[in-house]
Amino acid sequence: MGINSWNNNTVGIIPARYTSTRLPGKPLLDIAGKSMIQRVCEQVSLSELNHLIVATDDARIFEHVKALGYEAIMTNEHHPSGTDRIAEVAQKYSNQDIIINIQGDEPFIQPEAINELLGLLKRDDVGIGTLAHAFTAEADVMNPNQVKLTMDQNGKCLYFSRSPIPYCRNRTMQEAILDKVFLKHIGMYGFKNHVLREIAVLPLGNLELIESLEQLRWLEAGYSIHAAQTHFTSFGIDSMEDLELARKMIKLE
Repeated sequence: MGINSWNNNTVGIIPARYTSTRLPGKPLLDIAGKSMIQRVCEQVSLSELNHLIVATDDARIFEHVKALGYEAIMTNEHHPSGTDRIAEVAQKYSNQDIIINIQGDEPFIQPEAINELLGLLKRDDVGIGTLAHAFTAEADVMNPNQVKLTMDQNGKCLYFSRSPIPYCRNRTMQEAILDKVFLKHIGMYGFKNHVLREIAVLPLGNLELIESLEQLRWLEAGYSIHAAQTHFTSFGIDSMEDLELARKMIKLE
């Protein structure tokens, strides 16, 4: 079903905070002549989304985004997570509208990946959707900062972990990597709006506290998460080293 035949709104919301322990003012940092948030907005605007909104708690980001010609909304400054921030914005849309949570620190996000997630969310049986990409290197599988997931044959996620899952008991890790057993979680979420509103008020979960992964709160509360496998990948900018790498990559394009 194409975007033109979809009767509901598809809304991309980019949560953007100014405060960051490792990179203060991260959304406004320069990457080869453009701010990080500008590069994210430009990529997202190439997707099939009907609307694009930057949700921020900082006037500097708000004014910058508006000056670029994009829509920005000021939100409560006390939201504990990006999901809570987008849930505040999503209240202006109807229950069945699709809300895509796009990270504001991924200037290389591919519009095609957003479109793949949109396609998944248009299924009647999907309330929460995300993306997965096969790992190709053992070091990445072992890296706790790169989240792994497992799912059933219908794309329903079984678990997310910072540890390598599944455990390789009957084959080597390299064999499993070649067979594309290990799946990397691409941290972009899509929601039916009514589901987003429900999960935004859930209390912290035990599994979430153990692994520090918000999506485990939703699984533990009984919600289903579906994932689509994608060939597209991206990376978030969390450190000065990441920022310098991004600047080099832009110059090479």
